[in-house]
Amino acid sequence: MKTNWKKLLICIAIPLAVGGLSALVTGNTMERFQELVKPPLSPPGWLFPVVWTILYALMGWASYRILESDAPDEEKKKALILYGIQLLLNFIWSPVFFRWEMRLTAFFILLALWLAIYLTMRKFATIDETAADLLLPYILWVTFAAYLNLGIFLLN
Repeated sequence: MKTNWKKLLICIAIPLAVGGLSALVTGNTMERFQELVKPPLSPPGWLFPVVWTILYALMGWASYRILESDAPDEEKKKALILYGIQLLLNFIWSPVFFRWEMRLTAFFILLALWLAIYLTMRKFATIDETAADLLLPYILWVTFAAYLNLGIFLLN
């Protein structure tokens, strides 16, 4: 597959923009977050933006591989709709958790997000196995995030 760099950069920019917009909507709430009791294995605050930046780039790369695949347009469309759903759930989680402090609701959003990522990975795998593999760190991180989210809900 010859790389269309412009399309690849756009595909990577989309999830990065979604993450940035979600952070903007969330506002400056990290001070309150630092004060919360957190469960064991909670990483330092600086790690979250680093990890999310990497995950968003991997998501974008995966979506690019689907767009550029030889799969029928209808199959690509189905895969990218699932991708869009998980991106929307990803966007929603941050303000629900941080801004509105609805921790249990945020946990259920993460469960829905996990399911959406899983379904996206399954659909991506039917088109391009590498695209599905690129989402593996994402689903693992969301699994860990669900543990942290539930732990914070229970401890605060």
